[in-house]
Amino acid sequence: MTKTALVVDDEVDLCRLMQITLTKMGIKSDVAYTLSQARGYWQEREYDFCLTDLKLPDGSGLELVKEISGSTNTPIAVITAHGSMDLAIEALKLGAFDFVNKPLELPRLRQLVENALKVTHQGDDPEAAPECTPEQKLLDSRLIGDSAVMLPLKNTILKLARSQAPVFLSGASGTGKEVVARLIHDLSPRRDGSFVPVNCGAIPSELMESEFFGHKKGSFTGAVADKQGLFQQANGGTLFLDEVADLPLAMQVKLLRAIQEKTVRTIGDTKEIPVDIRILSATHKDLAQLVQAGTFRQDLYYRINVIELKLPTLNARRDDIPVLATHFLALIAEEWQLETPPSLTAAACERLQHHDFAGNVRELRNLLERAVTLAETPNIDINHLGLPALTPTDTEPHAVNAATQGTAPTAETPDAHTHPASADTLLPNSPSEQMAPIYSSAARDDKSQPIQTPTSASNLHPYRTHTQHYPSVIKGAAANHPKTAQGDSAETINTAKGLASTHQAAQAPNETTNINEAGLPAQGLEHYLQAQEKQLIITALKQTGWNKTQAAELLGTTFRSLRYRMKKLEIDEDQLE
Repeated sequence: MTKTALVVDDEVDLCRLMQITLTKMGIKSDVAYTLSQARGYWQEREYDFCLTDLKLPDGSGLELVKEISGSTNTPIAVITAHGSMDLAIEALKLGAFDFVNKPLELPRLRQLVENALKVTHQGDDPEAAPECTPEQKLLDSRLIGDSAVMLPLKNTILKLARSQAPVFLSGASGTGKEVVARLIHDLSPRRDGSFVPVNCGAIPSELMESEFFGHKKGSFTGAVADKQGLFQQANGGTLFLDEVADLPLAMQVKLLRAIQEKTVRTIGDTKEIPVDIRILSATHKDLAQLVQAGTFRQDLYYRINVIELKLPTLNARRDDIPVLATHFLALIAEEWQLETPPSLTAAACERLQHHDFAGNVRELRNLLERAVTLAETPNIDINHLGLPALTPTDTEPHAVNAATQGTAPTAETPDAHTHPASADTLLPNSPSEQMAPIYSSAARDDKSQPIQTPTSASNLHPYRTHTQHYPSVIKGAAANHPKTAQGDSAETINTAKGLASTHQAAQAPNETTNINEAGLPAQGLEHYLQAQEKQLIITALKQTGWNKTQAAELLGTTFRSLRYRMKKLEIDEDQLE
């Protein structure tokens, strides 16, 4: 069946160009030059998609976008003049499918039309129930749960999948932001393209531009071959920027241009390459607060936050915990190749529903994996969960919380009574931290004292991980200082005091000669500082008997650094005499 399209623009030449392009693609099109004419065509005929300009003689194209997106599922794209990105973003928020900039590029127009034709027209068949559609089945299999907060979330995901607008996923750690991002991609017209997830906080800042945009062979030291960037890998698909708040400011500027112009320039190349990607981003931090603090660019914030989707915490959807637990136990049995699939007892299931999940869905899965490991039988009981016993007051706040939390909380509002410090503490960062509740609960059950980790002394030299003291040096330097009852730390302090006093005595005559009447170095600051550094090194070498390793230890530096400084300052053994 021949596809049909409605083209709305007041420029005759541009309309003719778009009509010729659509005809070559096998699409029949009608042209309207005014808003009223477009409304007449739309009421009389049915179209597979619409392409409209935002500035029309008798009104705004935003009105047409609002009318079509509000009444039908037909995708509508907008044509914007160069530099009018704010209008394009407003059109996307009103329900526009995508936008294309003037001057019109035919390859970009063809891509837009092909993506529009791939959009699934849900609800066109009144006899087909929504639960029977492949999209709904895929959504239910990936996003587990049918609680009050999950049903509107699933409906919103289906709507976002039809659009090409950038989506910002906000929510606490462990709420499933990447799962939702992959769902949006798989339900969208870009499902045949690549889904490229990237953790922005895991890429070193000096390598970030090369990772995102790629580089040419020989463009910098170590570039032994051409490399394709993440933008090129996601061409025709979706690029998911996880933890986008961790992007440095210098990279935010380059990313903004790539999103706005939809072109990237490879490092070492002289021309820009057009890319057709959809941007999805996520973070557990509050981007609005970061914008106010000046650590995140406001213009980039409005580019990636065209549509915001807030994901609910697990505490707001406690009714889904039994279904999620059953789903995760089936996955664990399949991955671990267990003969008998594990199952929860009624008491264990009830205990999970009253637990305060600071790590959300991720914490639930980790807890179940731990329980399967500790349980000797396939039946997981309450004692295998490693959770403390409930008190009568523990159930009341959770019941109130689940009833009152109708909407998904933002990332900046984790449960205050569990982790009030920051959202970064929502999840354990290491396996040892994940296993911490087992030992803590066991300690409480046995009524034994918790294991105290001794507090290590502060490291005065952060670049050195191990400090080795030399008894001979300490004894020699602290000969004039009596030992105290504080042990090695007192000896080290006395050694430092002896070194400082020796240095002050040695430099006293030099200070009187090198300082002029105004109290400033007579031969300049650089010469004065080098003289002080040289005198300190000589003092340390004298106290250690010209042992460079021990002298470096006293000065708080490394052996290589001391040897370099001695060579630079021309210090040799003759100066000991």
